[in-house]
Amino acid sequence: MVFVDNDPRARLASSSGAGASSYGTSEYANYYETPPQVQGDHGRTWLTRGQNFLVAYSLLEAGAHIRRTGQSQEHVILLHDEDLSLVVRAGGETLEDSGRSLIVVPPGDSDIEMLRAGRVVEIIPTVDEGLNALCVNASSYVSPKPNVAPLDLWPDPVDGFRLRRYSLDVEPQQGRFGRIWRTTNLMINYSEPRHGPRDVTKMSPHTHDDFEQGSLCLSGGFVHHLRWPWGTDSRQWREDEHQICAGPSLAIIPPLIIHTSQQISEGVNQLVDLFGPPRHDFSNMEGWVLNADDYPMPS
Repeated sequence: MVFVDNDPRARLASSSGAGASSYGTSEYANYYETPPQVQGDHGRTWLTRGQNFLVAYSLLEAGAHIRRTGQSQEHVILLHDEDLSLVVRAGGETLEDSGRSLIVVPPGDSDIEMLRAGRVVEIIPTVDEGLNALCVNASSYVSPKPNVAPLDLWPDPVDGFRLRRYSLDVEPQQGRFGRIWRTTNLMINYSEPRHGPRDVTKMSPHTHDDFEQGSLCLSGGFVHHLRWPWGTDSRQWREDEHQICAGPSLAIIPPLIIHTSQQISEGVNQLVDLFGPPRHDFSNMEGWVLNADDYPMPS
């Protein structure tokens, strides 16, 4: 990844005197190493959560359905692969799709029908307690994690809630960071694909003040480097983390933790960063949010 000079993530937050317990814990789920949380005749689904969002990663056969009922908020379907064939139904609308897209699903009931086998990633706000309870790391969120701001909704879309499709194939643009979309409750940064290992002299350690970052690896592999602040009590100091996560996997990085991700595969490394609610800093950058005209910022 190439970072521009005005990338707001370049700032490092100063450490407080708090103990390690004040910073929460990281979460890692390597889907290729663990059994799915939901399994049936037509597919398998791995579920992992952060505080304000969860990821449902599904490998599905033709004829499979994913049905969500009574959803109070929007959620997002991420279709990374080409040559998919599926139908999404929600809000009285029907959308056929062949992949390489991000689909925003309105509140209410929805159905994904697979016409061909493939993988589907859903990013869903953590407002459905039944779905939250299925997550492999549900026990980590019995109590809210420290320093994470609540999931305050941003304004409704200008033309109302409906099915929306955005192509993932957006050409890079000088001065624009990644490929970013937002909704009323989520922000998705489908980063530029990274070919080959990262230059170790060009890392980008940074922190976030009050939100978790979900880093979803869809191909290749990454090392997530995390460094925990030192407080005044040295007994609570923690060792650095250097967690290897190949695709498919999800890492959840807490607020205030210095972190950077290093791609390590010789091939294509694809990372998708997830946030809930949307980030103000990215949204304030002119031209960074590709669907800003559909989803206004708070006044």
